Amino acid sequence: MKSRDTLIRLKRFQVDEKRRRVVQIEAMVAEFDRMAGDLDREIAAEEQKSGISDLGHFAYPTYAKAARTRRDNLKRSADDLKTQLSDAQAELGEAFEALKKVEILETRERTAERVADAAREQAAMDRIGLARAMRA
Repeated sequence: MKSRDTLIRLKRFQVDEKRRRVVQIEAMVAEFDRMAGDLDREIAAEEQKSGISDLGHFAYPTYAKAARTRRDNLKRSADDLKTQLSDAQAELGEAFEALKKVEILETRERTAERVADAAREQAAMDRIGLARAMRA
């Protein structure tokens, strides 16, 4: 029983770790998306201020070019993180399934022990009742 309890604690710990990783990646993706959105607004403001929105124009604002590059890098990073998120979610699902299997096995084992205990108790009661009936 002790080893099973330890195994359950280990499986729960693994599920918690995987869940934390998923949450962390989701937060990073959200932050990158937010930053990219901020850069989109800054680029639009810069283009409006200069009156030039053609990236190939010789007078296109340098800040807008740099912001576009940074935004594109953030979007690529967010896409990479989304792939990692998908993998982390799959790992979380597997860890959760492994935990459930161990918990179900534990439940079955405890139920079997209770049934065996009840049968032993009933047999003892039957012996007592039979002994009393024979004396009477």
